[in-house]
Amino acid sequence: MVARYYNKSNDPACFQPFRSGGFHRDATLPGYDGEAWPITRLPPFLRALLVTDGTVTKMLEAYFWEPLEVRTLEQEFVQATQAIAWISLQPGDRLLRRHARLIGRDSGQVYANALSAIRAERVPEAFRQRLIDREIGIGVLIRDSGLESYREVLDMGLEETETGEKTVFRTYRIIIERAPVILITESFPLAVYQSPMPTE
Repeated sequence: MVARYYNKSNDPACFQPFRSGGFHRDATLPGYDGEAWPITRLPPFLRALLVTDGTVTKMLEAYFWEPLEVRTLEQEFVQATQAIAWISLQPGDRLLRRHARLIGRDSGQVYANALSAIRAERVPEAFRQRLIDREIGIGVLIRDSGLESYREVLDMGLEETETGEKTVFRTYRIIIERAPVILITESFPLAVYQSPMPTE
C-alpha cells in the first residue's frame, strides 16, 4: 500500500494541473487501459470530488443523501523501505498506514476507499491519539480539532482492482503547521458514480 508513494517526484512541475485550479479544458487522466482519459468523460460529481480541497465525507453525504460510516479496515505502524518525498520521509522512518472505507449506513454501498500514510509524530498529541483510536475520518478529525491545514492534490488517474473493478483515484497531501504530514489516496468505484441517482 505504501509502495505506491515510493519514487514520486516532489518537483512542483510534476504535479497535476488540478493542484491549484478546478478547470483545465483539455485535461486528461492516465487510464487503466493505457490510454489518456479526457476528464470530461467522468460524471460531473466525480470530477468535483477529484479536485475538492474540502471534506469528501460531507460531500458524499449531501449528494447521496445518507449518513456515511468511516470503517477502518487496517491500521498499523510500519517502517518505510524507501523515501517518500511527498511527506519528506526517509528510509527507515516510521509511519502510520491506514486503510479505511466510506460506506453508506442505509444502503451499505461502498462510496470510496482511502489509503493513508501518516507521519504521526508530526501531529499534535491529542489529534494523534484520536487518529490511532480510529474515532472518525481524518478530514472530519482535522475539522473538529481546529487544526490549520492545507490540502494539495498531487496525483490522479484511473485504476483497475484485482477483482476487475474500475476506480478513479486521487492522491493529496495534508500540510499541518507548514509541514507535509499526511498522504491520502481516495479511490472511487466508477460504476457507482455513473449510475443514475435513485428517485423516491
